[in-house]
Amino acid sequence: PPSFVSIYLNRTWIGLRFLRALRLMTVPDILQYLNILKTSTSIRLAQLISIFISVWLTAAGIIHLLENSGDPPDFSNAYEVNGTRGLSYWDCVYFMMVTMSTVGYGDISCKTILGKVAIIIFIFGGLAMFASCIPEIIDLIGTRPKYGGCYKNERGRRHIVVCGHITYESVSHFLKDFLHEDREDVDVEVVFLHRAEPDLEFEGLLKRQHTRVKYFQGSLMNAMDLERAKVHEADACLVLANKYCQDPDAEDAANIMRVISIKNYSDDIRVIIQLMQYHNKAYLLNIPSWDWKQGDDVICLAELKLGFIAQSCLAPGFSTMMANLFAMRSFKTSPDMAAWQNDYLQGTGCEMYTETLSPTFTGMSFSQASELCFVKLKLLLLAIEVKSDDGGDSKISINPRGAKIPANTVGFFIAQSAEEVKRAWFYCKACHEDVKDENQIKKCKCKNLATFRKGVRAIQLVGRASEHKDDDNLLATTKPGGPAQSSMVNATKPANNVKKNVSVKEEPKPNMNGRPTNKAAVQQKSAKMEVGIADDQAKDFDFEKTEMKYDSTGMFHWTPARAIEDCILDRNQAAMTVLNGHVVVCLFADPDSPLIGLRNLVMPLRASNFHYHELKHVVIVGSVDYIRREWKTLQNLPKISVLNGSPLSRADLRAVNVNLCDMCVILSAKVPSNDDPTLADKEAILASLNIKAMTFDDTIGVLSQNNGASDSLSPLGSPIVLQRKGSVYGANVPMITELVNDSNVQFLDQDDDDDPDTELYLTQPFACGTAFAVSVLDSLMSTTYFNQNALTLIRSLITGGATPELELILAEGAGLRGGYSTPETLSNRDRCRVGQISLFEGPLASFGEGGKYIDLFVAALRNYGMLCIGLYRFRDTANAFDASSKRYVITNPPTDFNLLPSDQVFVLMQFDPGMEYRPDWGDGKGGERLLRAGHSVVGGPPGHSVVGGPPGHPAGGGKKPDSS
Repeated sequence: PPSFVSIYLNRTWIGLRFLRALRLMTVPDILQYLNILKTSTSIRLAQLISIFISVWLTAAGIIHLLENSGDPPDFSNAYEVNGTRGLSYWDCVYFMMVTMSTVGYGDISCKTILGKVAIIIFIFGGLAMFASCIPEIIDLIGTRPKYGGCYKNERGRRHIVVCGHITYESVSHFLKDFLHEDREDVDVEVVFLHRAEPDLEFEGLLKRQHTRVKYFQGSLMNAMDLERAKVHEADACLVLANKYCQDPDAEDAANIMRVISIKNYSDDIRVIIQLMQYHNKAYLLNIPSWDWKQGDDVICLAELKLGFIAQSCLAPGFSTMMANLFAMRSFKTSPDMAAWQNDYLQGTGCEMYTETLSPTFTGMSFSQASELCFVKLKLLLLAIEVKSDDGGDSKISINPRGAKIPANTVGFFIAQSAEEVKRAWFYCKACHEDVKDENQIKKCKCKNLATFRKGVRAIQLVGRASEHKDDDNLLATTKPGGPAQSSMVNATKPANNVKKNVSVKEEPKPNMNGRPTNKAAVQQKSAKMEVGIADDQAKDFDFEKTEMKYDSTGMFHWTPARAIEDCILDRNQAAMTVLNGHVVVCLFADPDSPLIGLRNLVMPLRASNFHYHELKHVVIVGSVDYIRREWKTLQNLPKISVLNGSPLSRADLRAVNVNLCDMCVILSAKVPSNDDPTLADKEAILASLNIKAMTFDDTIGVLSQNNGASDSLSPLGSPIVLQRKGSVYGANVPMITELVNDSNVQFLDQDDDDDPDTELYLTQPFACGTAFAVSVLDSLMSTTYFNQNALTLIRSLITGGATPELELILAEGAGLRGGYSTPETLSNRDRCRVGQISLFEGPLASFGEGGKYIDLFVAALRNYGMLCIGLYRFRDTANAFDASSKRYVITNPPTDFNLLPSDQVFVLMQFDPGMEYRPDWGDGKGGERLLRAGHSVVGGPPGHSVVGGPPGHPAGGGKKPDSS
């Protein structure tokens, strides 16, 4: 004890109490026991600091003891300062730090021998400790996550959390669309949560948008990181997918796990996720809190990409039009640009918006409302949201037939900005009927509008009363013996108007594949009426005898499963089969390539709102080994053939009559290489250039169909009849190429002058509808967040009518199920579809001779119930010999836009019921009768009718529309 030493020295001895400083080393352990230190970084930092401080203080105590005690044996040479004996402990602490840091001021130094020996030993150990601990401490403090911390919502703004595949490219595209100036008051903060730190380029983007964007480093699988990003308070959580990944299924699985983590943390947050593969959508349904009714949604890139391409098979260029509609873009035309570019750019400025219709529209039919919006308000009304009578889910009706608009209906519009769409909300007949300038239609002081906006129920009650009145009238007309035997007559009045305006000479259609088709003219001449015409019905709804021709939902054509061997052709069989008006799918795939979901390409072409004879035959050219893996999803869809060959082989392409096809689709299922991702599109580009370089025989091989034509069937079962002349040059073959990388679009057209840095939507191939890249679907994330129904509208247009019920069936993995036709499932056929009509011939040809777009719009809507949404025009309208046969897309042209005879018009056309079977008509003794319900010349099958014919191509050796 120090007291004994003090007696020996005959003075006070300091003792070894300084060794208590070593107890500081246990502080990190204590803090861990108390659960204060949790992360490895904080524990290591605490350990280093405690070791450094305890060694420093202990060494200072040793020097303090030795210098103040002196050397043995007499301890007489203790440290003295200015004649005063003693060196304070804090002077020793200062001295040790100066020594340890190798600064060495020299103002304090050891006087005793023991002190000098101790400091020599300390210099070796202390210097090593200082050199190792201090940099590590600084490193740990300095490398505290720069993007750590918590999100603080100081201004009460809404925020969304964006996660998944976060890179400079994906984020810049997302923010460009999300924060676009055309959006109305985007007061939403974007919070990015990602494991890695942003690179320098990304950091620059974050700094430019620092007022609206925050970035946090963390994992979605960690509840603490979700807490930091305030996910439970967020308006929505968006999960982005890596479109260029090596393994799409693994990417989807990772993103679905992120959704599970988010939903586990906060089950009521809205989640919008991008998925690569369609079959992985089923796994989201297994998440208990996943609820699409509450706004949860999935954007399946494969489904939408192939759906867009499928609609382009029906209406070339449609994929470009739709892609431009949901992407936010501002157009800037210039007199220096070519005329076609200015027309195209004006269309790219159009976007899809929603707005509640004013009381003026209540009680109007959809066609009346659409005409009023277009003519008066300069807005294109596409669809309305129809609320169900039982208070259930509302559904979106695109160009509905004969529907009356109730109060408070939400309309879907195409317009240049959200400001323009407000006209539909402000429009008041009393105040604005005489207003000529649509920009003057603003909020008025009208009493009726004011009461409407206060939410007075009177208007709603009047609306309901009028609905009941209509229902009563409908019941009265359907009574036996009444003036009209069926409500079907009333329901099809708009379509019946066609007969008043157009003289239709109906001809018998060929009997395709042994399936009954439209034979109206023949049957009307015969005394006995035949049964089971265009709606494919048997004589009565005898389910045991009725063949299943649609799937169980009634949305798609269905056929019993066929083995792939029954559908495989070799080159000789294909050459013997005279294919025409079909779809050729050039598919590049290795036997082990990831499945791209060909069902998503074929199903929209098999929608039940086409009659069977209207379905385009699909011929897939590619590796059978790969297609065999896809076959279980295709085996129940009719009219599919497979040619085991190479899309680069000209012999194979000639065998499938690529020059006579309605569309040649070039797809690749191969995985992009990590070495050079830009080479991912090499096969697709080579195939495209190969077809364009081909030339074909100029003979018109039409074999006139005689009475025995049905006996001369080809191996595919189609009668050998060529309906039209094909292309002489491969450059005129209608083609759409799917690209992985946007930059590769520059290689598709050799005659364009696109700069390699040009954005995809500004390039010639995209403007012409001959190229499609999955990147254009990025904008759908923002569109879906701001407008929950927009994705539903796009999906119903693109997929041909996929419903949640159908998705549950497909999630089982057994494919489409067949179903017997009932009035309920048959009613599902009565939905809108995409079409393209020609102004070259037919009842609307008069508008092609210098007519105005507004006149065409009104006439098509009034007479045929068709909604015109855009034009497909030749890039070079001159009749020069070297004029290009390429067309470009004009979305929603201005009302005074001049039309040309060679123009094609994009339309949303009504379903043509054809020969409708009515079981309640007849004498009760087995003699059935048929009701011809609104058959019109415009609703006919592509290639058979005047208006619904193939894309007209009078110039450049291309296709020319047929007349019925």
